[in-house]
Amino acid sequence: MNQYKSIIFSSAREEYAPYLEEHMEVARVVTEQKGFYKVMTDVEEGLLCQVTGKMRFQSDSREDLPAVGDWVAIRKDEAIIERVLPRKSKFSRKMAGNEAEEQIIAANIDTVFILSSLNDDLNLHRIERYVILCWESGATPVVILTKADVCPDAVERVSEVEAALLGVPVMAISSLDRTGLEALYPYLTPGKTVALTGSSGVGKSTLTNELLQESLQKTKEVRHSDDKGRHTTTHRELFLLDSGAALIDTPGMREIQILHGSEGLSTQFNDVEELARSCRFNDCSHGGEPGCAIRLAIEEGVLSEDRYLHYEKLQREIAYMERRGNKRLESLERKKWKSMSKKRKTEAAAPSSLTG
Repeated sequence: MNQYKSIIFSSAREEYAPYLEEHMEVARVVTEQKGFYKVMTDVEEGLLCQVTGKMRFQSDSREDLPAVGDWVAIRKDEAIIERVLPRKSKFSRKMAGNEAEEQIIAANIDTVFILSSLNDDLNLHRIERYVILCWESGATPVVILTKADVCPDAVERVSEVEAALLGVPVMAISSLDRTGLEALYPYLTPGKTVALTGSSGVGKSTLTNELLQESLQKTKEVRHSDDKGRHTTTHRELFLLDSGAALIDTPGMREIQILHGSEGLSTQFNDVEELARSCRFNDCSHGGEPGCAIRLAIEEGVLSEDRYLHYEKLQREIAYMERRGNKRLESLERKKWKSMSKKRKTEAAAPSSLTG
């Protein structure tokens, strides 16, 4: 692992050289807790840092601050993060609550392993939401159906999910007897970063432990009363694998609200949007208009009505969230300019300190 780590950090230093000033080093964020960031460099793995006061003051949103997986510029002797280096991808969702604010789950990821258990909690619509977030992030989704050892019809379940996701890789595994784990290895190559996501109790921490070959993450059994999982991982954390890949384990998500998702929706529901473009009228509402390709596809069994209705629901939700997000940005921008204007007036009114 050390030889891979040295190569990866050497490549990162070269890539981010234009963003580094004197005495700055490249590091990667491993975890974040209560405003402190644990980072790793090519020679150190547990350095605790804080962001500069300037960065915290100037940040308009959570997006401006470091997230797990970020490459950052640090001053090691002062244990401070000077800046977040440009991201190549960002897996995020709408933060829980009423505010249209973004929560970054992981940054600079290549693949997202979306885990769902092969039990009564398997929910296709929920998996589709994860897939949309993933396409929107710039990473590649892979759906992993866990606990195949206790599912008698795992093959049929895989086929069902594959049919709904149209081209997204779907595989069944069992972390307990390591069935199917070899199918994950092509995604875990040197320099690649994979994030694990899914509901509580689907086996993210168990899979992390298997891939690390160490029991670093705590695990719990699902509740037998309702077959639901319980939270074990309480924060996002990046681990290095012997293969040279990075693995980010994340807490279970109760809510999967999509803040930005127009591109992800189009990718995941490309079949629906292709049909819509074939309608006779450009403004077809897909209700009862003549020449509606959507209604015809549903009648002929080419498109399931459930899939189309879910597409419509997600489309409305995303449009609503994006409108709210734009209003929030406008409000932040007004506050920013108001603050700057007030500062300029204060400085202009201050008595001159020049002496003759």
